Amino acid sequence: MKIIIRKAEERDVTEILDIVNYEILNSTVLYDYKKRTYQQQLVWFEKKQIDKMPIIVAEIENRVAGFGTYGIFRPWAAYQFSVEHSIYVHRDMRANGVGKKLLSKLIELAKDNGFHTMIAGVDGSNEKSFEFHKNFGFEEIGTFKEIGFKFDKWLDLRFLQLFLK
Repeated sequence: MKIIIRKAEERDVTEILDIVNYEILNSTVLYDYKKRTYQQQLVWFEKKQIDKMPIIVAEIENRVAGFGTYGIFRPWAAYQFSVEHSIYVHRDMRANGVGKKLLSKLIELAKDNGFHTMIAGVDGSNEKSFEFHKNFGFEEIGTFKEIGFKFDKWLDLRFLQLFLK
């Protein structure tokens, strides 16, 4: 199975939306309640383009198997060298190396663009994502206890950090 990592294009928004909406409805990967519309996802895509922040997709057999992106960690000037990333893999494409390829490429892009550190926010119950990030050298920085509420339960959010230089 050949995985192609490439820059996302507007034509990918529908498949990205499918991945996002599945996670919203079925997991605590995204701390959101309502499915997004195509228009909302398109606005997100366009804003990333304006901000010059990457969106990459993993493509397998002409299908989006996953996507990744990053953006400035917080919207104040002093954070301009710190990015927080997101990676989502389609439910049918997990355990095929898609996430590894996406994160490797995001780290490469962040280094090439002069960022100093990359941050991951991982749901406290998502041990696979936590270990995945640790395998890339991310270090656990701390946990916000009961910061989210979804599926009738309180959620902890773990933060991990990778220095890029």
